[in-house]
Amino acid sequence: MTKSKLQRRSDRAVEWIFTAIIVLFAIVCLVPFILVLSSSFTSETSIIQKGYNLWPKEFSLDAYKLLFASNTIGPAYGVTIFVTVVGTVLSMLITSAAAYALSCSQFYHRNKVTFFIYFTMLFSGGLVPTYLWITKYLHLTDSLWALILPSLVNPWNLLLLRNFFKGIPESLSESARIDGANDIVILFKIILPISLPGLATIGLFYALAYWNEWYKALLYIRDSHKYPLQYLIMQIQRNTQFVQQNAALGGAATEGIVPAYSSQMATAVMTMGPIILLYPFLQKYFVTGLTVGSVKG
Repeated sequence: MTKSKLQRRSDRAVEWIFTAIIVLFAIVCLVPFILVLSSSFTSETSIIQKGYNLWPKEFSLDAYKLLFASNTIGPAYGVTIFVTVVGTVLSMLITSAAAYALSCSQFYHRNKVTFFIYFTMLFSGGLVPTYLWITKYLHLTDSLWALILPSLVNPWNLLLLRNFFKGIPESLSESARIDGANDIVILFKIILPISLPGLATIGLFYALAYWNEWYKALLYIRDSHKYPLQYLIMQIQRNTQFVQQNAALGGAATEGIVPAYSSQMATAVMTMGPIILLYPFLQKYFVTGLTVGSVKG
């Protein structure tokens, strides 16, 4: 009896120690975010003189006024949200369908098709052929589809989801086929509903990729009203740095007028704020989905 009590006490002590370590680690991870948020509301003069602080020494909205001065942040948010939502939905549909086909043992050539998909992870056509294909043959210049179609299927995500589907017992699909269900019904009525952890993980990967997309906008988008948020923010930062450099060369003391440092922090807050709200809703699936493909049934 004494040994059991000592065992329980030692187990509780170990549990409390690990809980304290996890809480401490969470606080350490939260500090940089608080520092970025605080610095975005700090005046440029305070940052230059006193450095970055966890609480604003001199509260200022100059950084956000600079970002919203061009009245293009709203349209850029709309473009980014459209690209993220539409791109993620289409990518998940195509990736799920392809992953299901490659996971079916009835598909005789699945290994050969898988090899060709894997081959694209090692070698690609390069920038020039891709640019010519998008602009000259598909005529997607200044089209939002130029930000979606080239990233529609990620081979790595496809292979991960295929491995996840392979872990589902084939008896479920076979019993549905006996009842007269076709592959489309099996996919949407049986496979996808029990694959929420894998779908949430892959969907989050796609959403983050579309949300952070800026390079394709640099190549294919000319209309400023169609700029995504990331590319617009990058342009604002470049213009801010250009003005500050010219002011420094001219000998003008405008460091406090042009909020270069605080605007960088405000940029980070503007870009990561909305997408980070997805994590609380997907966390319960994401933790399970991290093991996607690690164990094959």
